[in-house]
Amino acid sequence: MTTISSAAEQAPAAAPLVGRADVNRKRMARLGWFFTAPALFFVAAVTIFPIVYSVVMSLSHVTVTGNGISLNGFTLSNYSLVLKNATWHYALFFTIIYTFITVLVELVLGTLIALVLERLAGGRGWMMALLLLPWSMITVINAELWGYIYQGTYGVAEAIFTAIGLPVPAGGFLATQYPAIVSLMVADIWKTTPFVAIIVLAGLVMLPGDVYEAAEVDGSSGWSTFWRITVPLLRPTLALAVLFRVLQAFGLFDLPYVLTNGGPGTSTTSLAILGYNAIFKDLSFGPGAAVAVTTAALVLLGCLVSLRTFRVQVGKEGN
Repeated sequence: MTTISSAAEQAPAAAPLVGRADVNRKRMARLGWFFTAPALFFVAAVTIFPIVYSVVMSLSHVTVTGNGISLNGFTLSNYSLVLKNATWHYALFFTIIYTFITVLVELVLGTLIALVLERLAGGRGWMMALLLLPWSMITVINAELWGYIYQGTYGVAEAIFTAIGLPVPAGGFLATQYPAIVSLMVADIWKTTPFVAIIVLAGLVMLPGDVYEAAEVDGSSGWSTFWRITVPLLRPTLALAVLFRVLQAFGLFDLPYVLTNGGPGTSTTSLAILGYNAIFKDLSFGPGAAVAVTTAALVLLGCLVSLRTFRVQVGKEGN
């Protein structure tokens, strides 16, 4: 007994497991940062650097030289010129109205399509594949397709309007302001509604079935169940769909650039097209950078509002 006791007293105490776990966790974290550092560097190079450079350019006197551009001194004149410009005011108004209308219509249509798909017993996979065809189409090709549809000589839109007795806009669908804006919205809604429908469908299939069973037992009608159960439970999903679509719609560029080139006049000129024209056509790098920075700030503001709404809705669902 004495020998065993002395041996036990001389044996070293085991290291605490908590300390070992902390050391291993820190070591794995350092190893993770080591392996992701090259990817993070390239991401910063292609995203953060252009943003910072655009901000610096928007706050500088920019001179175009034979060797490129030179930045000379600090100034706020670029922002003053942009904010006082009537074309910028119209482009901002057009972008906001365009974003609001298209996102609202896409949300309603996408929700209706998702409700139909959710109730399909068979063939849902084929329907989803067909539904995603417009979304998978490159926007430039989509714009060219709708350009052929709206074309006055051989386009089918004018023939359809004539066949059903609707008046055809004077000069065609893309020749005057309001028909051109509506035609642009129709092309965008046709392409991006499937994206919203897939997001809403993913939220629908995740809803708990016992809630609907309880509502059916209580005698709730289909319309009442939709507004009092489905819509509140879908709010986080709908907020996510709105977030993605607002970010995409506010950066509108390729569809109007190919379909209408911002025309007729400036009636379909978005903020992105305005910035592009200022930099690459007028060589006004300072004001063009100011347009880009103000647009990015507005997009960031909209993103923060959407995320706050989404977080509030998730918190309500959790409670």
